[in-house]
Amino acid sequence: MSSEANKMNDTTSFQPVLCANGCGFFGSATTMNLCSKCYRDRRIKEEQTAAMEQLVNKVVSLSPASSSSSSSTTLTAPKTVEQPTTTAARVSNRCLSCNKKVGVMGFKCKCGETFCGSHRYPEEHECEFDFKKTGREAIMKANPVVKADKVNRI
Repeated sequence: MSSEANKMNDTTSFQPVLCANGCGFFGSATTMNLCSKCYRDRRIKEEQTAAMEQLVNKVVSLSPASSSSSSSTTLTAPKTVEQPTTTAARVSNRCLSCNKKVGVMGFKCKCGETFCGSHRYPEEHECEFDFKKTGREAIMKANPVVKADKVNRI
């Protein structure tokens, strides 16, 4: 009886199908014969287009109500925001002044740079950060000016 069960499993077994995009990986029927990466990319693209269509429909529905005098309106799709460059998000592990490797023991200055032990003080690395201005702003925020109303003379 177990041999009959094995024969049934052999006939209903899953046959691997290559990805429909032709990337070389195997896909499945649940993912429309796409591999997991291609399926995820397709789903993200569909979600983005659906969101763009909703946005355009919202803009189209608001445009005629706000400007009824203009007979023709031109709609353009909003441009996507580019990712910040890698230089802004880089992790520095060297002193900005002497280029010495500091590793995890580097000192972060308020100007945003990393320095070694000998250049950690603002006077040593000619810091451009205005400590006085920051201090004044903090004091002004913590101690607001209180003015009393004028007293009316009788």
